[in-house]
Amino acid sequence: MWKSIVFKEWLKIRWFLIAFTLFGIVVNGYLFLKVQHGFTFQGGTSFWYNILFMRYHYFDYFRYFPLLEGLVIALAQYFPETVHKRIKLTFHLPLKENNVLLMMQAFGTSCLLFSYLLLLLVFISLGSLYFPSEMVYDAIVSVIPWFLAGFVAYFFVALIVLEPSWLYRFLYSLIAGFFVNVYLKSSLISAYGPAIPVLSLLTILMSIALLFPAYRFRKGEM
Repeated sequence: MWKSIVFKEWLKIRWFLIAFTLFGIVVNGYLFLKVQHGFTFQGGTSFWYNILFMRYHYFDYFRYFPLLEGLVIALAQYFPETVHKRIKLTFHLPLKENNVLLMMQAFGTSCLLFSYLLLLLVFISLGSLYFPSEMVYDAIVSVIPWFLAGFVAYFFVALIVLEPSWLYRFLYSLIAGFFVNVYLKSSLISAYGPAIPVLSLLTILMSIALLFPAYRFRKGEM
């Protein structure tokens, strides 16, 4: 039964996941082509100075990419469940509603995690060609909140899509906008470092929000 559910979820998101992962690698390549351009025309010392003291984020083009990927993967995975309320069929399987939803979300989250880790690995590998390990580390600390924002978008979009009440959808959207903005605020490179544990904990807590539609379903509100 569980294998069938996983396979069904994979069929829904596979092409979106593959396309975004490949496009993310292309975006990484574009970022470091610009870095190479900066080294060539400004010189390494001047380019490093701009990063360290002038708040130049050479990786800023990557800011919204994880967010967009999380949003699209969530839509691809959960929107089909709303067509003719197919989620009700899923809930009528001989499995607990919470377990089914958590399984669906765990699979989508795992796929996003794999994609993000691959993109982060490419980012680190290319960055190591141009910068010392300390600067690479600072860049990693700077982009981690953006990847966390992708997970937040995934969790909230899933919640919003499966929610039948437009009033609740509107309220969830306002809350999602507030939280996502926290993760994406501009700052000095690596300035988010002390906040990453707190942001990670908030992200984990948001992952259980999808249980609310299951509760409302059991209460007969769906």
